Amino acid sequence: MKSKPDQATVAAWIGLSRAQRVAMSVVEARLKAEGLPALSWYDALWELEKAGEAGLRPYELERAMLFEQYNLSRLAQRLAEAGLINKEACEADARGQTLKITQAGREMRRRMWETYSRAIEEAVGAKLSVSEARSLAELLRKLE
Repeated sequence: MKSKPDQATVAAWIGLSRAQRVAMSVVEARLKAEGLPALSWYDALWELEKAGEAGLRPYELERAMLFEQYNLSRLAQRLAEAGLINKEACEADARGQTLKITQAGREMRRRMWETYSRAIEEAVGAKLSVSEARSLAELLRKLE
């Protein structure tokens, strides 16, 4: 293993970091302009919607989320207070909870997606051809 990255690797790291910051800023700004919650809400609602009727335990939701969530319990509480998820006692563990999306949560996720998808197009799609986007996606998968 090399002790230092070469210049191309450093340039790739800088470009990746900046591109991520700019794209996320566009998405968050568009959501805010539409009076919608932060992207972390969308992320949690999407994972719970995909989980279906079984829902997810908090640690499962945290593991599944696309974006880092340092305080999932606070996010879950806010989602529950907004009526977007239910917190239910876990059948397998009396001390645990299962989080399940409500119909209002599904509707909010769909509303958010309308804005989120346009922001993705603005931040990425409008700047890359379909071929370039495919190539970038393939390259980024190597970093996962």
